[in-house]
Amino acid sequence: MKFRHELTYDSPPADVFAMLADPAFREKVAAAQEVVSADITLTPNGEGFDLVSDQVQNTSGLPAIAKKIAGDTTRAVLTEHWADASGGSLEIDAPGKPTSAKGTIALLESGSGTSEVVELEIKVKVPLIGGKLEALMADTIKSGIEVEQTVGAAWLAGER
Repeated sequence: MKFRHELTYDSPPADVFAMLADPAFREKVAAAQEVVSADITLTPNGEGFDLVSDQVQNTSGLPAIAKKIAGDTTRAVLTEHWADASGGSLEIDAPGKPTSAKGTIALLESGSGTSEVVELEIKVKVPLIGGKLEALMADTIKSGIEVEQTVGAAWLAGER
């Protein structure tokens, strides 16, 4: 399943990139997403950075069919590789689960602000219900990204 979501910020791309490259911002986002735990490693890499956010997420709001696969909590490992301030790759893996999401993140100048575009290919390898679970996974990813955008807008406005 193809997934595309665009976020906007009222700050220039350089400021948004600096925010995304700040471990304190990533920790604040994880807290706002109400994950059970998050181990965040962010390493500068040339003009970009590498991020690994290994999270344990609560599955209490999922439908029963999804909880049967995910359990009461699920582990999600978010990996981002930013070559530079314009964007990079994104992968979301749930170890031991038949799911994956891979794609790109791009920061684009939009007037005096920034558009952050996330495009993913979401796959759930479960016969018969894989498509429904992919849609559910897309909704969950979208919700998480929207929390990040809310935290990001406040962060860029100086609320840290």
